[in-house]
Amino acid sequence: MYKPRILVVEDDKAVRNLITTTLETQGYQYHTASTGGESIMEAISNQPDVVILDLGLPDMDGVDIIKKIRGWSNMPIIVVSARSEDRDKIDALDAGADDFLTKPFSVEELLARLRVTLRRLRYDVEKAGKSSSVFVNGELKIDYAAGCAYIADAEVHLTPIEYRLLCLLAKNVGKVLTHNYILKEVWGNALPGDTPSLRVFMATLRKKIEKNPSQPQYIQTHIGIGYRMLRIPE
Repeated sequence: MYKPRILVVEDDKAVRNLITTTLETQGYQYHTASTGGESIMEAISNQPDVVILDLGLPDMDGVDIIKKIRGWSNMPIIVVSARSEDRDKIDALDAGADDFLTKPFSVEELLARLRVTLRRLRYDVEKAGKSSSVFVNGELKIDYAAGCAYIADAEVHLTPIEYRLLCLLAKNVGKVLTHNYILKEVWGNALPGDTPSLRVFMATLRKKIEKNPSQPQYIQTHIGIGYRMLRIPE
């Protein structure tokens, strides 16, 4: 049975041991690094399935490590950091991180975030192996070829902007997308100050695809940061 390989990048020995012990008890393989230089070499040589990355390393800022890895790989990166300001989270996510967990953290939450990331990774691999142009998540279905979306087989009538928003979230299911990233991808030349407009479009999209927009099951809000489409368990 294949055991996912996790690269743990953490310079605090106690935290590093906590994470690796937790991974070992859950049957994961792991490698470790305590500096930015080591982390990049480990990522290149061992090609891990997921990187768990601390931002505050002695030789290099974690955001720079994310940018370097993104220069040649899309391997998922989960940031685990003591930095709790929204700006730090946005910078890491904009650089290419897939998720952000703030210290102190519970090992249960770390494992849950890891499972979500691995499910997304498996989905991406399966999707790449198929020629299908249809996305399915719970009762939501998007037919990319036809340019149509459905909830429980009933077509949802979306505006062009709403459809582009939905497709962007679907193609990054499980990943937090920042406001700036969404604005750039959907509008192209939008400015950070356009975030209120994005919230309006997201609210109208939710009304059309969510059974209860006040308790959404598909589109999760990360206050001050952005949005994420949740993967609905089969």
